[in-house]
Amino acid sequence: MVQKSKRESKDKSQQKVAKIMKSATRIIFTIGALSFMSSFFSLSGAAVDRIVAIVNQEIITLSEVEKMINPLKAEIDQGNPLERRGRINELSRMALEKLIEEKLIDQEGKKAGIKVAAKEIEGTIEEIKRRNSASQEELERALARDGLTLETFKKEIEKKIIRSRVIQYAVKVEPNVGEKELRDFYLKSSDHYRTEESYRPSHILFKVPQKATPEEVREIRAKCQKVQAKIKAGEDFGEMALIYSEDTSSRDKGDLGFFKKGELLPAFEKEALGLKVGEVSGIVRTENGFHLIKLLDRRGGHPLPFEEVKEKIKQDYLEREFEKNLKQYLETLKAKSIIEIKL
Repeated sequence: MVQKSKRESKDKSQQKVAKIMKSATRIIFTIGALSFMSSFFSLSGAAVDRIVAIVNQEIITLSEVEKMINPLKAEIDQGNPLERRGRINELSRMALEKLIEEKLIDQEGKKAGIKVAAKEIEGTIEEIKRRNSASQEELERALARDGLTLETFKKEIEKKIIRSRVIQYAVKVEPNVGEKELRDFYLKSSDHYRTEESYRPSHILFKVPQKATPEEVREIRAKCQKVQAKIKAGEDFGEMALIYSEDTSSRDKGDLGFFKKGELLPAFEKEALGLKVGEVSGIVRTENGFHLIKLLDRRGGHPLPFEEVKEKIKQDYLEREFEKNLKQYLETLKAKSIIEIKL
C-alpha cells in the first residue's frame, strides 16, 4: 500500500507521550518560530560523543544532532544501506543547521539578559497538561519515557520561551497590508486557495525488499519496464494491475479509491497529482518499490473567491514575511559570528 506508514504497535500511552510533547512546542512558540524548535525526544543508543560545531566558542555535539533526528528513525530505516546513509547525512546537516541557529539565538538571549519567571514556566506546564487532559503523573511518565526529568523539561521550556522572546523582539512584521499586496499574493499563490481536492489513483506495484541488492533492484525495475511497455502498446492498465501488481489493490485492478492531499507517500502523490485523468505515469520509486500510476478521477480543487479567503490570505502573507525576516535575521547573526563546522 502507498499510504503513509503508521506505527500500529504504538499503544495509547505512547500516543499520549507524543501528543504531550507536541503540545509543549505548540504552546511555547507561535508563527514561524516552529522551524527552529529542536525535538524533546532522546536517543535510544548514543554513539561516542564528539564536537561537530563550535559557535562563538560554544560547542554542539554529535549527540545533540542525533537527538534531533532520532524521531525520524523509522523514515531513515527505509530503503537500502546507500539510501539510508544519504538520508542520515542530509538530515544530520539540516539538524546541525537548526542547532547552530538555536545556539545563536540562545547567545542573543544571554546578551539581552532575558529571564523567565518560574511562574511562567509552571503556567506553561499547566497549559500543556490541560490541553492533553493529562495529570501530573501522566506528564512525568511521558517525560521519563523520553529520558527527561521534570526539572530538565522545565529548563527546555525556559530555553524555548527565551528563544521565542528573542525572535519576537528582533523580527518585526508590518501588520497593515494593502489590498494590492494581498491580491498579488493571492494570484501568485492561487493553488493554495481552492476547494478541498481529492483524487483517485490506480497503480501497479513491484515491491523492492528493504535489503535488496543493487542487482535485485535492477531486475525488479526491468519487470516494471516490461509491463510499462505492454501498457504503452495498448494493454489495459487494470488488467495489467490484476496480473502483475504486488499490492492488495490488484484485486480491484489497482484502484486505490479517493484520497486527499497528504495522505499518500510524497513521491507517489506528487506524480499522481501531476497526471491528467486517464494518463499513466512513468516509473515512480517509493519506499515500497516501483510503481506505475494511472489517475482515474479528480474532484474539487476549484478556486475560492478572494473576498471569501481574504483573512486567510492576510495570515499567510504575514507568515511569509515573518519567515523571510527571520531568515534575514539569522543570516545577519551568522555573518557576525565565528562558526566552525566539524561534521
